[in-house]
Amino acid sequence: MRNQCRSVVMAMENCTKCGRCAKECHVYLGTGDPDNIPTARADLMRAVYKKYFTAGGKLLGSFVGARELDDELLEKWVNYFYQCNECRRCAVFCPLGIDTAEVTIMARQILVYLGLIPKFHMSIAKQVDKTGNNMGIPKGACIDSCEFIEDEIREETGVDVKIPVDQKAEILYVPSSADFFTNFDTMVGAAKFFHAIGANWTISSEILEAGNFGLFFDHDFTMKSHNNRLVRVAKKLGVKKVVQGECGHGWRAARMYTPSLSGPVPFEITHIIEEAAAAIQRGQLKLDPSKNDDKIVTLHDPCNAVRSSNLMEEPRIVLRACVNNFVEMYPNREKNFCCGSGGGILMEEMIEWRKKVTQVKRDQVRATGANYLCAPCSICKAQFPVAFEGYEKEVPGFKIGGLMDLVGYALVLE
Repeated sequence: MRNQCRSVVMAMENCTKCGRCAKECHVYLGTGDPDNIPTARADLMRAVYKKYFTAGGKLLGSFVGARELDDELLEKWVNYFYQCNECRRCAVFCPLGIDTAEVTIMARQILVYLGLIPKFHMSIAKQVDKTGNNMGIPKGACIDSCEFIEDEIREETGVDVKIPVDQKAEILYVPSSADFFTNFDTMVGAAKFFHAIGANWTISSEILEAGNFGLFFDHDFTMKSHNNRLVRVAKKLGVKKVVQGECGHGWRAARMYTPSLSGPVPFEITHIIEEAAAAIQRGQLKLDPSKNDDKIVTLHDPCNAVRSSNLMEEPRIVLRACVNNFVEMYPNREKNFCCGSGGGILMEEMIEWRKKVTQVKRDQVRATGANYLCAPCSICKAQFPVAFEGYEKEVPGFKIGGLMDLVGYALVLE
């Protein structure tokens, strides 16, 4: 750990307990549990670190807060390290830049070695290993879904938009598998976009998933395995570019970890929002923002896309071209609050907890007066219907959707 995870060592040895992270953590603000203060959560690992890696801990033991990872402490690890969304907001405000999300990831990796993995995460990992996507979509269902989307677009626009599957192409588009179910308009928008720019593109039935849950709990096998799949499929199809869909953590896993986990890659890795912003700046898209005039739009900045991967201005370039009524929420960009399900905390048994920790997000959105919450991340789009349950009573017609949805609504196809 000391050799490979210097950020964790920094957190273990340099935290001054100033408490700056407390008021910046939505989990602590939502639960009021002092053990959910980022530095207090890190103390659960710090106690074990002191025991084995510091002279004081080895000599003085519990007198300096050092202890074994016994059953009691292990139970706290499972409880509290799975209450961290790994959003990294604490790192933005920490005077020393300590990133306690790295501590959470390391703790969860250790729990994997001990065989302690949430059933939800394990089921996702098995599904991805078997089918290449979180939803377990087989090739036949993928083709059927694409044909259905093509029919819908043709009926709406009169234009024949094709979604190639498993074809040799210049671009491999990797959507979230949820875009074929709950986030249908996101996939429609992506298909319209690629058609509008005349792209030579394809999706692959072998990797129909931008998400990579291994980022949250198991870098050594789960994340690496999915990244290896991405490289293998991209090479097989001979693509020059891999374009990731609307998934914050998947974008971070692909962009930042693929070269180190899966070796040098002979293709570019970009995000569809980057591609859309560039196309807008080149004047490639014919957009009619008045088609979105029924919406007052605010933008949620997904943690892994923004804080961890710097995808900040491109969404705003796209939004301003697609809508006439865009209102920023505050704080925003790298200071924005998490959706409340980052870190893969989407378990059904955590629903009440997920509602608690998202109160700050509800307050952010309420202050904008928006009736459309744009969330360009599949996990955020899965969380917000829970977080905003009943909100349509306050704001009639309130809707949650992606950014490519808005592109699709505004695009004029010819």
